[in-house]
Amino acid sequence: MKRRWTIPRVATFTALLGLSLVAAAAELKEEPFPAVMPEEKPAGRPLSASWSRMWDRWNPHEDRGNELYSNFKYTPLAGFSRETNVSRRDPSKVLKIDGTYYVWYTCRRSEFPPAGLDRATDVVPGTDWDLADVWYATSRDGFTWEEQGPAVRRPLRPTRGFRSICTPDVLVWKGKYYLYFQAYSPMVGGQQYCPVMAAAADSPAGPWTLVEKPVIEPGPPESWDNIKINDPYLLVYRGRIVMYYKGAPIERGQEYVLRMQGLATAGDPLGPFVKSPLNPVVNSGHETCMWPWKSGIAALVALDGPEKNTIQYAADGENFQIMSILQVPPIAPGPFIPDAFADSGDGRGFTWGLCHINPDGGGPASDSILARFDCDLSLDVDRPLFKRNNLRFEASTYFQSRLRLPENLRRQIEHQREQTDRETMMGGPSREGLQR
Repeated sequence: MKRRWTIPRVATFTALLGLSLVAAAAELKEEPFPAVMPEEKPAGRPLSASWSRMWDRWNPHEDRGNELYSNFKYTPLAGFSRETNVSRRDPSKVLKIDGTYYVWYTCRRSEFPPAGLDRATDVVPGTDWDLADVWYATSRDGFTWEEQGPAVRRPLRPTRGFRSICTPDVLVWKGKYYLYFQAYSPMVGGQQYCPVMAAAADSPAGPWTLVEKPVIEPGPPESWDNIKINDPYLLVYRGRIVMYYKGAPIERGQEYVLRMQGLATAGDPLGPFVKSPLNPVVNSGHETCMWPWKSGIAALVALDGPEKNTIQYAADGENFQIMSILQVPPIAPGPFIPDAFADSGDGRGFTWGLCHINPDGGGPASDSILARFDCDLSLDVDRPLFKRNNLRFEASTYFQSRLRLPENLRRQIEHQREQTDRETMMGGPSREGLQR
């Protein structure tokens, strides 16, 4: 005959089991976890996997004690007028030369607004960065800017870049200035061939001389960067010029890489640039943003990929590890990094820069504006406000068009309600189970 467990017997067994656990805990004499976080990882006591990571991976002071964590505060810029069919985006690093700040950026001044790649013509841009040139602006304080005009105009056919040159960055090397930018022809777009071109000058104000051949080109067929070298970003590190960049293949689909970053090094600003055998060295990120940090290189990785919205660090400039997780990082950041080209082995970080914003929250066909961001990613200042997390936002943020539930998705949810919204299941053993 099968033995039946009655409710009194189950209760007795449960009580005895509870007493045994209490006795075992008393025998171990385990103290509760302290309210004051220990500086060192506690030894000789059990820790959950999560709490072990506080010392193994993070630090006991959380973000407050993380030199490579910051939140970001944003400021509109003065001096840039809003004009119809004029867009400014993708700022370079900011330089300070003889007391004046300089920045270079993508500027589109078109007769018509972007219409999409399938409707683009010689005068109608397909995207926000189509039919663009590289412009520059100057400032005395980093908040109010004066637009100076084009630094480099796109060349005439058939030179590479005759359709659009965009997403610039700057290098200072042996007293000369070099601009690097994407060069599109005959069209921009996801599957259009895009190398990096360069221009050189003796002054940040120019004049700039275009180098009429690419300084670095996409990789061979079937490689991760076989169609595009985007977002060139220049540093000097360990005696070499280092170009970090975003690559992309011509292939599209779920099985192909989408947003990866690599690097190439050179002994001369015009190359040849030799790609790292470890490429890609960053598995995420929509734009490149790196800076010297202590003896290595740090990176701000945003928007795309499994490690999006993080700051990472590589002691050798190539093998990056996540150091912090970010909220609302800047889009296409161009930081002011005084020691970007110093190669001192003691990178100090940065506290501000420029980025771009789509005022309508839109995508590739929307105009962009430049904005300033401030942060504390510097070893030379201590600004506790930037170490706070748990940011909260007003209702308009959550109900904007990009976050609000679309009507078509709401209809799908309502249609599937019976499939997904089942009756709440009761917890604990059933009455039948208690009688066994």
